[in-house]
Amino acid sequence: MDHSAETNAAIWQSEEVAAAYAAEVATSERNDAAQQRFMAVLLPFAEQEAFTFLDLGAGTGAASRAILARYPRSSAILADFSVQMMGAGEREMQPFAGRYRYVEFDMSGGEWPAAIPAGLDAVVTSMCVHHLPDERKQSLFAEIFGRLVPGGWYLNYDPVAAEDPVVEATWERVNDHYDPEAAGRRQKRTPAEQARWDNHLRYVVPLSRQLQYLRSAGFRGIDVYWKQLENVIYGGCRPG
Repeated sequence: MDHSAETNAAIWQSEEVAAAYAAEVATSERNDAAQQRFMAVLLPFAEQEAFTFLDLGAGTGAASRAILARYPRSSAILADFSVQMMGAGEREMQPFAGRYRYVEFDMSGGEWPAAIPAGLDAVVTSMCVHHLPDERKQSLFAEIFGRLVPGGWYLNYDPVAAEDPVVEATWERVNDHYDPEAAGRRQKRTPAEQARWDNHLRYVVPLSRQLQYLRSAGFRGIDVYWKQLENVIYGGCRPG
């Protein structure tokens, strides 16, 4: 594993970051709840249909909870490589006991564990793919495609990079309007907070590049199904 991957692992597997992240869950879920619910609606299943989906890079399971709540006969496999995050997730997922299980898996590379079966009906990722370098994004999309049943869907909720500095400045200005304290926080980050932020940004790439990775993997029905400034939900399906 290269140095950048080690940095990523050190950040997300640290007790300090896991504790800080868990403390922020309530706020982040309020901010993202509508998007998570919308991602659940995008999945092409009847409300009472039984199906199994994989939540890759699941963290504490916000995306899984939205899907499990909408589809009462669905089952979730939550994959994450941070034992600390999975421990926090177990507490958050208790209302869905018996309908989910956690699997340890480092999506930055390596063999998929046997505990993640082939023939999945859907795969979702939420606020995690942007941590991967481009080469791994591309190979991960191909691996996800290979794990889906014909007609299975993949959806990703994530930030993207602007390709135009005017657009980037507009995104920041509008975000600061809705969060007036954001500019102050940018100037007052601790070294640990700055390291976490730098890690968050370094592999964020333009949307167009990621959609091309989906096309190259074989997905069809590709679209940007939701977008607000830098945050998007995009995806597609494996042809039936």
